[in-house]
Amino acid sequence: MKTYLAKTGEIDGGCLLFDASEAPVGRMAVKIANALRGKDKPTYTPHIVTGAFVVVINAEKAVFTGRKATEKVYQEYTGYRSGLKHITSKEMFEKDPTRIIKAAVWGMLPHGRLGRQLFRNLKVYAGAEHPHAAQNPVKVSMARSK
Repeated sequence: MKTYLAKTGEIDGGCLLFDASEAPVGRMAVKIANALRGKDKPTYTPHIVTGAFVVVINAEKAVFTGRKATEKVYQEYTGYRSGLKHITSKEMFEKDPTRIIKAAVWGMLPHGRLGRQLFRNLKVYAGAEHPHAAQNPVKVSMARSK
């Protein structure tokens, strides 16, 4: 038996459509990160982009479990002295709901050249409309089971 290593030009990742309606942010981010890296396929190779192009819709309907909606805090640093900014997840959600999902997915990707390349394959939209219908994305449901 030989070990298969994918080459750069061999892999066609396809396109996946995640519906974030009523989905917990963290659980959804794990599935999106795995799809971006290609870990859900048998052709996964750690140092090459073998994953799919991922489109996330209805980001404004994603939910946090527990008290994370009010107690989770995101930090940004402007680069200036006293430039550390704190924003709660509720405030960020009202300002731009797509940033919450992008931040969660970015935290689960490798932080280097490969991670930045994978992150470019992620598109997040607040509503149900998206301009990627021509790619024929395969829909992945993220609804929470009760």
